[in-house]
Amino acid sequence: MFRKLCTMWKNKFFISAELCTAKILLPQKICAIIALMENAYEKYEKLITEGDTGEKFSAFYDLLLKYNAMFNLTRITGEEDCRVKHFFDSLAGEKYFPHGAAVAEIGSGGGFPSVPLMIARPDLRFTLIESVGKKCSFLREAVKELGLNANVVQARAEDLARQEDFREKFGVCCARAVARLNTLAEYCAPFVKKGGLFIAYKGKAEEELKEAERAFGVLGIKLSSAEKYSLPFGEGERTLVVAEKIKPTPPAYPRGRGKERSSPL
Repeated sequence: MFRKLCTMWKNKFFISAELCTAKILLPQKICAIIALMENAYEKYEKLITEGDTGEKFSAFYDLLLKYNAMFNLTRITGEEDCRVKHFFDSLAGEKYFPHGAAVAEIGSGGGFPSVPLMIARPDLRFTLIESVGKKCSFLREAVKELGLNANVVQARAEDLARQEDFREKFGVCCARAVARLNTLAEYCAPFVKKGGLFIAYKGKAEEELKEAERAFGVLGIKLSSAEKYSLPFGEGERTLVVAEKIKPTPPAYPRGRGKERSSPL
């Protein structure tokens, strides 16, 4: 069923790359993009549905349903919707995570993108930072049941980032659906060591990228890329924002006391 849905998506929303070889008049760059996206979704389809990883994704979905009934982790509960809007979306950023990276995730919630990434990439080591106790209980159960390489920490990011054991100790800090980009950068940048990456999963991000220019400069990060992509079945336009840590974040940040949201940089 899932393979059929993937084929339907490809036929509905993209002209197949094979048409390029049939001398249809399409720009070469568009054909290349089509081929790359087809390959990516075929790869993710296999990861999600086949072999050991497929079993883990299935177990994670069952666990998500179980805990969602108690804790309201996500509004997205249908199996195919979850695969497209959560699993595919989480895996879309996989290529930006360096091999063996120590990763901090801010506002882990239902485990996106962290859990799909750990299933697909067991080389990654995650610290899942979540302030809500019930969500931490879910995350700990997921880590235990799926055998993931992760540590769950119940704390507010703005408090934890000031602790020596966490400040600028990670190769990557990532987040999805937590806050606007300028606010999110203040939460995340202090965790990233020099040369590391801040990775944000966003929707349409043009406005937020402009808003965040000053914040990036203040926090010591520099935009590396803002990759746009589309979810299958017309489920939305997405952007992966990737920024490199080029200098230490000043000690004053994050400011705490809610200033990251009430008075963003």
